[in-house]
Amino acid sequence: MATRTVTIASAVGLHARPASLFVEAATNTGLDVEISKDGDDPVDATSILGVMALGAKHGEEVTLTADGDGADEALDSLVALLSRDLDSE
Repeated sequence: MATRTVTIASAVGLHARPASLFVEAATNTGLDVEISKDGDDPVDATSILGVMALGAKHGEEVTLTADGDGADEALDSLVALLSRDLDSE
């Protein structure tokens, strides 16, 4: 299982548009991707409600995990996505 930690760069955190873009990207990986915050139970990264319920704010760290072929590459791309201010694009 691959794991990455990333700091949320979007000014509004993982809410609304940034959450939607992240969920779409996680879904497009075709892998089982999970996201968690502060040691809380992970949620399905392809669930918009689950991702928004995390309440991840700007500057907070989240942990991504994925399992399957290409998991490292998929997480690298998701980390790159979350490292940008998605609300300003």
